[in-house]
Amino acid sequence: MNMELIKINDYCWEIPRTGDMNVPGRIYTSPALVGTIRREEAISQVANVACLPGILTAAMAMPDMHWGYGFPIGGVAAFDWQSGIISPGGVGYDINCGVRLASTALTEADVRPKLEALANALYQNIPSGVGSTGSIKLTVKEEKKVLLQGSRWAVNRGMGTESDLGHTEDEGCMPEADPEAVSERALERGRRQLGTLGSGNHFLEVGRVSKIYDSPIAEKLGLSEGRVTLMLHSGSRGFGYQVCDDSLALMARNIGHMGLKLPDRQLACAWIQSEEGKRYYRAMACAANYAWTNRQVLMFRACEVFLRVLGTGPADLGLNLVYDVCHNIAKKEEHVIDNKKHLVCVHRKGATRSFAPGHPAICEDYRSVGQPVIIPGDMGTASYVLAGTSKAMSETFGSTCHGAGRVLSRKAAKRQSRGRSIHREMEDKGIFVRWSGKSILAEEMPEAYKDISQVVEAVQGAGISKKVAKLKPMVVIKG
Repeated sequence: MNMELIKINDYCWEIPRTGDMNVPGRIYTSPALVGTIRREEAISQVANVACLPGILTAAMAMPDMHWGYGFPIGGVAAFDWQSGIISPGGVGYDINCGVRLASTALTEADVRPKLEALANALYQNIPSGVGSTGSIKLTVKEEKKVLLQGSRWAVNRGMGTESDLGHTEDEGCMPEADPEAVSERALERGRRQLGTLGSGNHFLEVGRVSKIYDSPIAEKLGLSEGRVTLMLHSGSRGFGYQVCDDSLALMARNIGHMGLKLPDRQLACAWIQSEEGKRYYRAMACAANYAWTNRQVLMFRACEVFLRVLGTGPADLGLNLVYDVCHNIAKKEEHVIDNKKHLVCVHRKGATRSFAPGHPAICEDYRSVGQPVIIPGDMGTASYVLAGTSKAMSETFGSTCHGAGRVLSRKAAKRQSRGRSIHREMEDKGIFVRWSGKSILAEEMPEAYKDISQVVEAVQGAGISKKVAKLKPMVVIKG
């Protein structure tokens, strides 16, 4: 990639504004990762996003950036709420793909003797894989309640507690959701998939806290060294995919009426205030609510497995939701630009909200320390918990990275893994892995991803999030 990158500081590089770009591109990375970033074809996608009308400040990408549909994965872009656009490519197909982290009162010594049995039971009881269906069969009426209520739908049916809602981004519900904005095909696809993990990079992971970087914040979050954790990564399943597909098809047909010259047809979009734009936002909110409900149900089912396998009670297990964050979303938010408040639509595609201490959108439990940020790594290394910062608010519309970021395509990973037994390599590290797809372990092997520690050091160095704790995996269930 020959596109020019100008170093602003050790953790920020800029693509100068040229041609049809309305703003510059800005990439957050580090000296250790910038070489990889320079080779990324996704750099051109950052420049393309900068050409979209109504974009504010800069088109941004995080250190875990890689090629995506239209927008790069790891991309952040904010558009003026009145005069800007909204683009399904800036959200992604798996709407509100996100991560949920829970802590327990257990230590590794408590679970290690039954770890393999726990891995087997979680795999058997948590539906995973392409097209997987769950035990919850929704009627059309109930499905629409899920789309309107989000996580509360599950909590009202005994699958969780009120405190879970407070520890979920937006309390697990976007109020703008409107089931009438959703196609019959999307409803059909979502009816049997609630409470399923999905495939690809989705996972359920039992881990332990291996290191604490900020004790006061960790204590607030209920994390201490040696504590066993449960992490889930899943999204809106076929429902969200269909919402994206339907919206892209509609916007692609109507783009000619907008009088725009797009640098990439995958950037199909609509004015936020147009009927098409409003309809997508309402449908996207439905998918977001479906995803939050899905993770709420998954955590409840996983908790049931823990209790049964370990032969313990809820009080001794002490499962407590730390936080649930979403990655693929567009949200109406207020941000300060040039010392003035602006209402904007922030697209975070493979990026996490990183709101600073004191922000009213953070629940009271965590408002004094900032929003929890959960960054999963590959299945063989580590994951991290961070906290939001004021610098993220001033520079990145309150955003940070979302994971390690791929460096190998799935095909390339399969080629490089030939002759290896990935699950044996994991077991040699003390990690029990269970999987559904025939080639999923090859596609998701650790070498397919960037070094998660380097990615986290980049966002810490940039000041857009702050390290709190490091987690090590012990059990991994892959779709």
